[in-house]
Amino acid sequence: MGRYFGTDGFRGEANCGLTADHAYKIGRFLGWYYGEKRRQRGDERMPRIVIGKDTRRSSYMFEYSLVGGLTASGAEACLMHVTTTPSVAYIARVDDFDCGIMISASHNPYWDNGIKLINSYGEKMDDETIALVEDYLDDKLEVFGRTWHELPLATREKIGCTVDYVSGRNRYIGYLISLGIYSFKGMRVALDCANGSTWNIARNVFEALGAKTYVINADPNGMNINENAGSTHIEGLQHFVVNNHCDVGFAYDGDADRCLAVDEKGNVITGDHIMFIYARYMKEREKLVNNTVVTTVMSNFGLYKALDELGIGYVQTQVGDRYVYEYMSEHGCRIGGEESGHIIFSKYATTGDGILTSLKIAEVMMARKKKLSELAADMVLYPQVLKNVRVLDKKGTLDDEKVQAAVESVRQELGDSGRILVRQSGTEPVIRVMVEAKDKETCEQLVDRVVNVIREDGWAVS
Repeated sequence: MGRYFGTDGFRGEANCGLTADHAYKIGRFLGWYYGEKRRQRGDERMPRIVIGKDTRRSSYMFEYSLVGGLTASGAEACLMHVTTTPSVAYIARVDDFDCGIMISASHNPYWDNGIKLINSYGEKMDDETIALVEDYLDDKLEVFGRTWHELPLATREKIGCTVDYVSGRNRYIGYLISLGIYSFKGMRVALDCANGSTWNIARNVFEALGAKTYVINADPNGMNINENAGSTHIEGLQHFVVNNHCDVGFAYDGDADRCLAVDEKGNVITGDHIMFIYARYMKEREKLVNNTVVTTVMSNFGLYKALDELGIGYVQTQVGDRYVYEYMSEHGCRIGGEESGHIIFSKYATTGDGILTSLKIAEVMMARKKKLSELAADMVLYPQVLKNVRVLDKKGTLDDEKVQAAVESVRQELGDSGRILVRQSGTEPVIRVMVEAKDKETCEQLVDRVVNVIREDGWAVS
């Protein structure tokens, strides 16, 4: 990860870790950089950059700061206003933008915010360009054969402009509707919009496809995004689905790049369930290219057991949907994602898309004429215990021979009836020890065995 940007953008508490000045400078760099790239290939037109935001109060501040920087550098800033991350990715790709920007901290509380950069292909920005942005923030930018302590400002007719681009959001809604191959007439669907980006989008899509649609948590006030709502607080949707006799419920996060579901009985359907259900559906129709599902190391052992029984292969990447997409893109895989609900359908999108995910699950329900509980029944989640240990040295802990021996002992004991995963946090001095097995008591005992060795060998911070 970079100095400012992690796997999912530059995040921090608004005006603390991430400030309006940061946003202005990011806009200054992107407007100048893409303008200079155009000029070097003989194109004198303004660079075009599309911007979306979620419903946080600070999103407006960051939007205006970015626009100030972009236009000062001579770029055209096209504003989609409140919209989803996947919609910005879609429009950046199909409308020939130089890049896209999404202002969101996803599932984080309202006081956090973030800036996500998207390339012209609708993918997360490459590391090389991110490094240049960070160099400019640190006043040590070297690019195009020289060092830049300050970037030139646009003047006169070269000063950039702002364009209302709400039409892009509407085109994205139309695209999602066009993917519906079944009428949802007669289906009762509940949507939890997390008081976030889907509050004025998701209902339109499902109603256009004929569903009887119920919406909760669609009254954003700038400070209630994700508050006891959405995919990270799904309990309210569980009760709503049961009490209102809905066939299915879908819960999104703040910027709608993830989705979890609730079946008609009120059970949570995780990202792992969703990958299982759709991979089986694709295999039945001979559409599962490479016969492979791309997961991260955090997917549940039950998913792998269920895929084994279907004869479907799988691979594991490190945590982060960008790594899932990179593998899918390189190897031509059609479905992948994370248990948290970031699901990528590479035929239709370049990023996790919560609304698209919900449409695809509803499609399977209609095609197979089955309830969601029936579709999910053949995948049984294994109990999981995860404990975090704050340590003096992450690498030293993982390299310790006694720790490695304890992990291997657990791995041998579990055999093919479970698994152990020990990994370091990317942002904290923490080692995460996770075990999945057929019962929770076994998980607890085996996790504690490894944690105790870490403590006994002096690595844990008391």
